[in-house]
Amino acid sequence: MSQPMPGGPDWNSAAAEWRQLLGDASVSTAEESLDHYARTCSNSSRRARAVLKPTTQDEVVEIVRIARRYRTPLYPLSTGQNWGYGDACPVREGQVILDLRRMNRILEIDAELGYAVIEPGVTQRQLSDALAERKIPFWCDCTGAGPHSSFIGNIVERGFGHTPYGNRLQTVSGMEVVLGTGELLRTGFGHYEGAKTTHLYPYGVGPFMDGLFTQSNFGIVTQIGLWLVPIPEAFCPYLVLFQEDDDLLRALPRLQRLRLHRILHSVPHIGNDLRALSSDRPFPRDRLPGAARLTPELRAELRRAAGIGAWAMSGAFYGTRAQVRLHRRLLNGALRGIGARAIFLPPTTLALARRAAAFLDRLGLFPGLGKKIRAAQALSNMHSGRPTGFFLRGAFWRKQGGWPADLGDDTDLAGEQVGILWMAPILPFRAQDLAELTRRMDTLFADHGFDCHVTVNMINERALAAVYTIDYDAEDTDETARALACYDAGVAELYRLGYPIYRASLRGMGLLAPHADDPFWATVSRLKSVLDPDGIIAPGRYEPGFVGGGEERNPAGACG
Repeated sequence: MSQPMPGGPDWNSAAAEWRQLLGDASVSTAEESLDHYARTCSNSSRRARAVLKPTTQDEVVEIVRIARRYRTPLYPLSTGQNWGYGDACPVREGQVILDLRRMNRILEIDAELGYAVIEPGVTQRQLSDALAERKIPFWCDCTGAGPHSSFIGNIVERGFGHTPYGNRLQTVSGMEVVLGTGELLRTGFGHYEGAKTTHLYPYGVGPFMDGLFTQSNFGIVTQIGLWLVPIPEAFCPYLVLFQEDDDLLRALPRLQRLRLHRILHSVPHIGNDLRALSSDRPFPRDRLPGAARLTPELRAELRRAAGIGAWAMSGAFYGTRAQVRLHRRLLNGALRGIGARAIFLPPTTLALARRAAAFLDRLGLFPGLGKKIRAAQALSNMHSGRPTGFFLRGAFWRKQGGWPADLGDDTDLAGEQVGILWMAPILPFRAQDLAELTRRMDTLFADHGFDCHVTVNMINERALAAVYTIDYDAEDTDETARALACYDAGVAELYRLGYPIYRASLRGMGLLAPHADDPFWATVSRLKSVLDPDGIIAPGRYEPGFVGGGEERNPAGACG
């Protein structure tokens, strides 16, 4: 099937019908608007043909029908804050962005059973504030992506947060999806009129479909039911500081047992010293002009000055007071005999620390203490359903000029021209896998001249979700080229070693099928042809380009 030419008669007819449907103000082709959506942290900028801004599900249905009629490709996004993976850019040039941020209604909050029903534009801050204002005895799970990121946008990418509900896809029940045919699909029990358990039991009866609409381009998710975290009697965030690499590796089997037995039942995050240093200050260009990687000596010096070790783990305990006391003792016991120190940060301790830091600041004493307390408070907030942009400051590690003066929760990373590329493999919850993979990745990063920033997340009881971050200077042509080469080589190395990435950036979409004859991706292609027969929803998204036998797929409606 031939592709429509941008600006040709198909496009003009589609645009006219969209303007009639939405109004001129909600259909933008202005250069300024298209420039805004083309900004990216990952050097994979793609320019859209236009931007549509619907406010209702019915409008989305009609938009899709128009797009199908004129074979005009759409690229849906929730709030466009897919930092480090493509931001608000479409996968290919010439797609029409379907910006769903105006669909931001919280349709229902059930204060008894603990769930909310939300639209794609609902942000972390919006739901968090609604729960607090209505005095609902539940929290929402938060990620570190900032207050203005979308729940649905993160969930359909299979992202994860920090609380016991941090494996987010497992806390979704009941989706509404607009298919590429223009049909509205309700999953689980949602397609039965009057069903009372749509948002309580996700599987319904018959095939379980929810997963089909994550990391795919089969449909547009316009509504989900999301389970909420019950506010516990006792809540205690914690930090564990590991002095050396070997201390973490010795502790990991013990921590895995605690996770397996649901003692560590949030999603603990473990970051190396570079992750902590990048949140504390930008790269010391004054001491290493022209370099993008710390020397071992300077890295050790900065670590000592910051009072940190090789790794730090953050998490939280939830439950009754007795449960939290027991879990604290069990964590301390697991760390016995290892170069590690647990710091517990219950709300009362943090409140005292804030007052003490404010007093000492006024006296000019311990000037770094206030920053540490603010970081601890941000950590506590994320674990108790209050989103923060505090930890996004690490993205400015290589930014020329350092942090912006107004850096805060509202900072737009893509607009600040920071450079971030994330490689995110899943590996077994074993010390030997983490040690070997991190050694190999650090060598690869060193070969390309970069620091290897590492985060490891206990996504479940048996697997770790790692994130290897390439922070680079997006305003330096040579450094950008090295960063892209490092990313491509890193993803290839992960496949070779048996640790495929669990989430792809725009650049990574084409790397998802190392072998052309993979029956998995051939099956994905067949599903696409049924659910979106004209290929108008996000051509190229999680669609590596291969069908069985190595034939390259060219979806109808794809541009560029």
